[in-house]
Amino acid sequence: MERIDIPKKAIYRLSIYHRCLQRLVENGQETVSSSALAKAAGVKPAQLRKDLAYFGQFGTRGLGYPVETLASMIRDLLGRERLQPVVLVGGGNLGSALLRYQGFQKEGFEVVAAFDAEPEAVKARGIGVPVFSEKELEERIEADGVRLAILCVPGSIAQSLANRLVSAGVSGILNFSPVVLDVPEDVVVNNVDLALELEHLSFFVR
Repeated sequence: MERIDIPKKAIYRLSIYHRCLQRLVENGQETVSSSALAKAAGVKPAQLRKDLAYFGQFGTRGLGYPVETLASMIRDLLGRERLQPVVLVGGGNLGSALLRYQGFQKEGFEVVAAFDAEPEAVKARGIGVPVFSEKELEERIEADGVRLAILCVPGSIAQSLANRLVSAGVSGILNFSPVVLDVPEDVVVNNVDLALELEHLSFFVR
């Protein structure tokens, strides 16, 4: 599919639509209405139709969207037709838990390597992914052509490791470290701050 300029928030919603569509495919459903898909994704129907308009005129009035075709179009747009290689840096408690997660491949990603200051300690946790010393980070990333990384290290070393990831060719970082990373404009960073999310939840619960 030709490259389409889509806002970051719309890309996030498209990922959610794709996940919902995959469940429909697994259930054998052939078509879905915009209202039903919007409800499953937690958005308004008007927002869903606006997001899907990036694909041009699509869907049939009264019948809805063909599930498999729409899922394939979104998957193609998101680059999920083949498994995308990912590396993980920091094999502590959180990093090791993510390395055991079996859902990455289902969503189109493969963690091909992990890096830690003490790789043998991470291997002792029974991790199936190859674990290397952080000293090998640049060499491995450049050799495998990896562009995505998950960062699970303490804040004190997060920036220095992010610098090394970027220098090695990584252009997308999922950051679990409790710091705001300073990266070039062409590098995308998604921050996952679990404490901050709990703080937001706590406010609404009160």
